[in-house]
Amino acid sequence: MIKAADAFHTRTTRPNEMWQTDFTYFKIIGWGWLYLSTVLDDFSRYVIAWKLCTNMRAEDVTDTLDLALAASGCDSATVLHKPRLLSDNGPSYIAGELAEYIEANKMTCMSAVPHAPANPGQDRALAPDPQNRILLENYFLPGDLEAQIEAFIDHYNHRRYHESLGNVTPADAYFGRAPAIIKQRERIKRQTIQYRRLQHRKLAAQYQSPDEARSPLIYAAICAKCSDDGQSSAKPR
Repeated sequence: MIKAADAFHTRTTRPNEMWQTDFTYFKIIGWGWLYLSTVLDDFSRYVIAWKLCTNMRAEDVTDTLDLALAASGCDSATVLHKPRLLSDNGPSYIAGELAEYIEANKMTCMSAVPHAPANPGQDRALAPDPQNRILLENYFLPGDLEAQIEAFIDHYNHRRYHESLGNVTPADAYFGRAPAIIKQRERIKRQTIQYRRLQHRKLAAQYQSPDEARSPLIYAAICAKCSDDGQSSAKPR
C-alpha cells in the first residue's frame, strides 16, 4: 500500500503563499443541497473567504476567489508572486473557465495527486467541524444556515487554537501576531518557573531546624517533599 508522506516537500513559509479551496456539502430540509466554497490559507489555516452556493460550478469558485483576493489585498497590491491555488480534480476546478481566471489574475494552480501530502487536506480538515457542529440543528431556510456558518468561521478563525501553529489562532498566524504571542508566553513561563522555585526554597527553609540547615542532604530531602504549587507534606518539628 502506498502511503502519503508526512509533509509536503515545499512547505509554505508565509501567508498568501498558497491557498487551498474545496466544497463542503450541506442539506436543507425542503430545499435540497447547498455547497460551501472556501478559500483557506495554507500557512496559517485562516479562512480568507467563503460563499454558500447552490451549485459547484467554476463560476462559484471564481466568485469565492474574488472575495479572497479582495479580503487579502492581493487584488490591488503589487506583489511578485500571487498565491498558488491548490484544489482537487473536481469538475469545477479543472474547467477552462477557472483556468482562464487563474491566468488573468496571474496566479498558478496545482491539482491534487493521489497519496500526496499537498492534497487540500487542511481545507478538508475544516470540513468535518462545520458539518458536525452546524448539522446538530435542522435548518429550513438558507439564511439560517448561512448565519450559522458565519458564526462558526468567526470562531474558527479568531478563537480556536491550533497546536500545529504553536497554539495560536489562524488569525494570529495570518496577520503576523503569532511570534509576539509565543514570545510573551515563553517569558511568562520563565517568570512563573522562577517564582515557583523561589517559593519552593522559602517553604523548605521554613521547616528547617538549625541543625538541618547545616546538612545539604537533609535540606535536599525536605525540598523533595515540597510540591510545585508551594504545598509541603513535611511537618514542623
